[in-house]
Amino acid sequence: MNLLEVYKLWDIEPVKGLDTALWDKDGVEYTDLYGGHAVISIGHCHPHYVEMLSTQLHKLGFYSNAVQNSLQKQLAVKLGKVSGYDDYKLFLCNSGAEANENAIKAASFQTSRERVLAFSKAFHGRTSGAVALTDNPKIQSAFNKGHKVTFVPLNDIEAVKKELAGRQYAAVIIEGIQGVAGIFEPEDGFLKSLRQECDKTGTCLILDEVQSGYGRTGNFFAHQHSGIRADIITTAKGMGNGFPIGGVLLSPAIKAEYGMLGTTFGGNHLACTAALAVLDVIENEHLIENAAKIGEYFKEAFRDDAAIKEYRGRGLMIGLELKEEFIGLRDRLLFEEHFFTGAAGAAVIRLLPSLTISKETAGRFVKSWKKLTSQK
Repeated sequence: MNLLEVYKLWDIEPVKGLDTALWDKDGVEYTDLYGGHAVISIGHCHPHYVEMLSTQLHKLGFYSNAVQNSLQKQLAVKLGKVSGYDDYKLFLCNSGAEANENAIKAASFQTSRERVLAFSKAFHGRTSGAVALTDNPKIQSAFNKGHKVTFVPLNDIEAVKKELAGRQYAAVIIEGIQGVAGIFEPEDGFLKSLRQECDKTGTCLILDEVQSGYGRTGNFFAHQHSGIRADIITTAKGMGNGFPIGGVLLSPAIKAEYGMLGTTFGGNHLACTAALAVLDVIENEHLIENAAKIGEYFKEAFRDDAAIKEYRGRGLMIGLELKEEFIGLRDRLLFEEHFFTGAAGAAVIRLLPSLTISKETAGRFVKSWKKLTSQK
């Protein structure tokens, strides 16, 4: 049997990691400024994380959600405290797409409505409902296209008002910052108006913080920069530092019933341990503050850079849109300077490093960038 070839792969195989460093099977060292799509939030192989997972694995790796699991309760309390949503309820699952599926389902249960409003260029996952909310027909099968979803432009409150006026939408779903699209932010004023329109029309407001959450932008969730609160928040990528876990934070107004949501693997002992370790490190090492600080360093370092058409993002969720003559720079950064970065199409380099990144590491990247772009 061979693997299903659905990924375009670099001919590099990382086999070891420590904080922001990676080593491939040939011993070549790289600096990781992408964290596997914003997953590595506290650095590769953080000692506290490794110790907690190792200890738990020697106790119990898994049992079902039909019995008590105090780790789930510990995680709910700690996540509520650190995020500022301590009065909300937590449903645990396995991924961002699954979190978004369950968020939409909960909103539909709550409102008894079936339509969902999403935004142009959105990405919410690849499972059936999540991919229907994703503004990319190329990754939607005929089966996925049966969901009742409407897309409107980001930051266009008049388009939102027009759609919500009929009170037919169960939810509006929006990313804290659009990641896959190329790092596009909903404006703070737009989010405030969106909150008001959802309140007026009895529509649930869902904030997809799968990529933009967990301290990455200098607040725990990106939408908190605007001062609003969502009815439902989804999280996943940075939550387990590589261990698969997702979560749905639900307002106290959303009532639970036995059986309305469920999962086999969600909230298992190892996943909860990983998530607790991540929150420990975020708190103890002041990583949200570090994300804000290093984000400001990058913003200043790339101000008026000759290769950059536009700098976008907050904290450590950064999009660098290249001028046309510099397209191809990402490959050079990887193969010549050994920096892993992300992309959104050919023209946008995405930086999503671990929140542990030091100013020294950030400085080395800037130096390599300036060296390569000066050679153009």
